[in-house]
Amino acid sequence: MSQTEGARVFREAWIAGVHQHFPGEPKAGYVTPWDDTPQWEREAAGSVYDQVRQFIEISGGHASRLSREQKSRFVATCWTAQMFKHFEDPKPGYVADWPDLPKWQQETDADIFEAIEKA
Repeated sequence: MSQTEGARVFREAWIAGVHQHFPGEPKAGYVTPWDDTPQWEREAAGSVYDQVRQFIEISGGHASRLSREQKSRFVATCWTAQMFKHFEDPKPGYVADWPDLPKWQQETDADIFEAIEKA
């Protein structure tokens, strides 16, 4: 799968997770369709997809045995690194540590990992 296809898998899983886990009506930017997603965000999504995919592969498929929390933490950490790559001074919410993320985002990150496992 190309990085662009992987980035789309990531974005689609993010949007599905937001719709499932976000309490109330999410901000429009959370569910922006792929064609309207900013280039930096597409690149970040593709990079995180690649990191998760490689992690799954080098574990010999045993990453499936991780808890949802562990999967979520991995996605969140990879995303944080991308925020530091793309922004000199990212918003604190973009680089919050996993325990400081809202529950809906933690669940969505776990969903992303599991979507990549299935892809």
